[in-house]
Amino acid sequence: MAGIVHRYRRRRYRQRVDAERAKPLEQYTSEELYARFRFGRDDIKYIADLVRPALQHQTQRSHALSVEEQCLIALRFYACGTFYQVIGDNMGVRKTTVSNVVKAMSVALGSLINQFVYFPKDDQTAQTKHKFFQMGNMPSTIGAIDCTHVHIQAPYEREWEYVNRKGRHSINIQLVGNADLIITNCVVKWPGSVHDARILRESALYRALQSHRPNGIILGDSAYPLLPWLMTPFPVANTPEESRFNSSHCKTRCAIERLNGVLKRRFACLNYLRVQPKVACNIILACIVLHNIATRRHVPLDDNFDEPEPDVEPEQPPMFLHNEGHTGHAIRDAIVRNYFCY
Repeated sequence: MAGIVHRYRRRRYRQRVDAERAKPLEQYTSEELYARFRFGRDDIKYIADLVRPALQHQTQRSHALSVEEQCLIALRFYACGTFYQVIGDNMGVRKTTVSNVVKAMSVALGSLINQFVYFPKDDQTAQTKHKFFQMGNMPSTIGAIDCTHVHIQAPYEREWEYVNRKGRHSINIQLVGNADLIITNCVVKWPGSVHDARILRESALYRALQSHRPNGIILGDSAYPLLPWLMTPFPVANTPEESRFNSSHCKTRCAIERLNGVLKRRFACLNYLRVQPKVACNIILACIVLHNIATRRHVPLDDNFDEPEPDVEPEQPPMFLHNEGHTGHAIRDAIVRNYFCY
């Protein structure tokens, strides 16, 4: 239009200003590192070297995070499980950076699961049985099995599948552990509504041990079927011998309950994850790998945390094949005759 002068103002771009990043490896003592990250200085460097091939940035930009910085950000989240914004403010990075680092670190650690989680090898079986026997006089035990729930926020898809028997959304994870509280097998993928016995029945562990019976037994609670390689307690102890078996079973199987408690005390994020199921499973796998690293490296556990709430007693399991139960009964009766009749 005539007589009208349009004035355009040049857009001014705000200069990027990054908060100064914390340098925990330099500024914290060993005790402070354990309290904040659950690992000491040498342990953190060891973990960084493990994930370096996956997390090493190709860029040389001045703002790129080093592998050590990424490890510290993720470890801080695993240790406390607070909001990404809080972690970012503490570590001097953005919330989106924390989210991306936790996801990448969890995938990198999860890819190492077979390197750090494995059943005792033939030359380790005798020592495993001996340590379990010292706990409660249960013979030939090579592991204890249980499931534990990791609570998550309500998923966007198929939300109802994740509601567990307590009415909360969760991932139901299966763990097998030894007397040293090392995880020797895990299944991390099932929604909270799925029964413990089904998780076992559809696992690779079940298929492997059904086709190649192990040199020993695994102990499980009443949520599981009685199988030739999986011993459960007597529902009702009718004799002193059966009572002694149940008592020994309980003392020995408590290793897996202690393991679950230690896992959630060491990595408080597992008490509640504000992420979708796929990311939650990756975080859980990462914590399992880190737990075994910490246990094997004798990393001390900070005891200034409350024990997680124990799961209530599960409902009765679904029926299994009759011949499986029959063989399991025969083996359990033989154990009672040979070890608990005195």
